[in-house]
Amino acid sequence: MRFAFWPGPNNSWEDTLTLCRHAEQTGWDGIWYADHFMPNSADTSGPTSECWTTLAALAALVPRVRLGPLVTGNTYRNPAVLAKMAANVDIISGGRLVFGLGAGWQENEHAAYDIPFYTVGGRLDRLEEACQVITSLFANENTTFEGKYYSITDAPLAPKPVQQPIPLLIGGGGEQKTLRIAAKYANEWNVWGLPELLRQKMAILDRHCGELGRDPKSIQRSAIALLALTDDPAVVERTRAGGRPVVGGTPDQVLATLGEYIDAGVDEFIVPDFNLGRTVEAKRAVMDRFVSDVVAKLR
Repeated sequence: MRFAFWPGPNNSWEDTLTLCRHAEQTGWDGIWYADHFMPNSADTSGPTSECWTTLAALAALVPRVRLGPLVTGNTYRNPAVLAKMAANVDIISGGRLVFGLGAGWQENEHAAYDIPFYTVGGRLDRLEEACQVITSLFANENTTFEGKYYSITDAPLAPKPVQQPIPLLIGGGGEQKTLRIAAKYANEWNVWGLPELLRQKMAILDRHCGELGRDPKSIQRSAIALLALTDDPAVVERTRAGGRPVVGGTPDQVLATLGEYIDAGVDEFIVPDFNLGRTVEAKRAVMDRFVSDVVAKLR
C-alpha cells in the first residue's frame, strides 16, 4: 500500500512546501492538493491557495513523489485548457502527475466566482464529456469533439505529457453515474471512507467494469480518512464527532484498520493534515509517528 499526504489549502505556501518536502524526505509516496477557491463555511475569509499553480510549484521543488489534485472541479475550467495545464505539470514533474478529476460540488464558490453550478446530473454529464476531451487530447495530435456541453475543433496538445497516458483519477462515490464514469475512463478511483464503505463501493465499481467489458484490476483504488494517531480515546471520539471518516487510536489500532483497507483491495491511503495540529512542528510529529510506528510495519 502507498501512503500519501494532503496539506490543506489554508496553509501558507511556505508551510505547504516545508510539509511536502518533509513528506518526500521521510518516505511518503504521494502529495495531493484540494481544488477550491474559498472555505466551505459561513466564514469565507480564510486563505485558500489555488490548486494547479501550487501543484506546478511542488512539481518543480519536491522530487520523487506522485502528486495531483484531489480532485479538480471540472466545472471550474474548460477541459481542453485543463488538459494543457495537466500536461505541463506532468512535464515539470518529470512524469509524476496523477490527474484527479471530479464533477465539482462546493456550491458557495460557484456562486462567489460566477461559475454555473448546474444540477448534479448536469455536472456529471459534463464530467463524462470532459473525460472524453482530455483523454483524446493526450492521445492524439489533434482533436475535434462535438458534445452537448463541450466542443473543440482540430485542437492540438503539444508538448505532450511525459506519461502516456497521465493516470486519470476519478473522485467520488456516486454509485449510478460517478462509479460508471470511473469504470469507463479512470486509471485510479478515490473516495472518502472506511474499509466497509470501500468494499461496498468497489463491488459496484467492479460491476460497472464488468458491464463495460473492462478488467476491474486495471483501476487502482485509494481512500481518504482523517488520522487520529493517539493513545487517548477521547481525542479519537472528538475527531469522529466532526462527521468525517476517521482512522484512529494507538499505532496498533491504526495498523489493524489499515490492514482492513489492504484486505479490501485499497492501493493507497491518503492522510489530510486538517486535524494534525496547528503548527508545522505538530503536523510533522504526527506524520513521523505514523511513518515509524505504523507504515514501517507494512513495508
